[in-house]
Amino acid sequence: MNALLQARQLTKHFSLGGGWWHRRLTVRALEWVDLDIYPGETLGVVGESGCGKTTLGRCLIRLIEPTFGEVFFRGENLLKLDRATLRQRRREFQMVFQNPYLSLDPRMNVLDLVEEPLRAHTDLRGRALADRVTELLERVGLAREHLYRYPHEFSGGQLQRIAIARALALNPVFVVLDEPTSALDVSVQAQILNLLKELQVELGLTYLFISHDLSVVQYISDRIAVMYLGRIVELGTAEQIFSNARHPYTQALLSSTPLPDPQARRSRIILPGDVPSPLNPPPGCSFHPRCFQALPVCATDEPRLIDVGDNHFVACHRVR
Repeated sequence: MNALLQARQLTKHFSLGGGWWHRRLTVRALEWVDLDIYPGETLGVVGESGCGKTTLGRCLIRLIEPTFGEVFFRGENLLKLDRATLRQRRREFQMVFQNPYLSLDPRMNVLDLVEEPLRAHTDLRGRALADRVTELLERVGLAREHLYRYPHEFSGGQLQRIAIARALALNPVFVVLDEPTSALDVSVQAQILNLLKELQVELGLTYLFISHDLSVVQYISDRIAVMYLGRIVELGTAEQIFSNARHPYTQALLSSTPLPDPQARRSRIILPGDVPSPLNPPPGCSFHPRCFQALPVCATDEPRLIDVGDNHFVACHRVR
């Protein structure tokens, strides 16, 4: 099967500071990421805060411009498109942001919020436009009576449904979901996750699902990419990651996940220190200062992702 979206050597650096008396600093948010995302799948992306998950999602759909690399969508390099062509392609990929309280304009009612992309990209107007918005709301579990209400009149779960409806307005095929359930209660999280799975089957969607919650990612994802300090350190199916994690960082993440059985016991892996600063990442493997299995070579040579079998990729010198 051909990939829907491909990233090759995708890199994003942010510049900070500068001026007469200050040296310009570089934040290495994303480093040489290679990734294939296939039609109809959900690729989960996990890692600690600040590891580059959101930057990856935004670079893939060109909400921010990568510093280096290539992104192919259906074989077309998105980074080489002119402004007019990119605007046309944006109908095919959308993003649902983490916090609906911030991503939805509080001065606009639901009709205005959901119809905004339709006004920008289609000729729908008047009654036809309102009917399309109503259809979208009903698809995510809301109703026509919500059309003229404002964001402050809704719960967090309802707001995220509105954000999902807006993202689906132009019939995209690829959606980046940036921690869409992190601000919600557990029971509401389950409702949103089930809604996303239903919409994926119904509409043939492909997801990039970003989260720091491993249990949520395990539930919704077909494959999982584990990120650390801007790099993918392990990539495999959900079953491979959760039953046979090979990278020490992935193993440490899994050991910190609570178990639903109060009688069950799990050996915790406590990592020393903090995540290094992306302003000054360590040489070699970026995880080696905290790794409980580090080798001398880890301090000097950056490991590359290698296939350890069945398309399970790991970037670790201990794995050959």
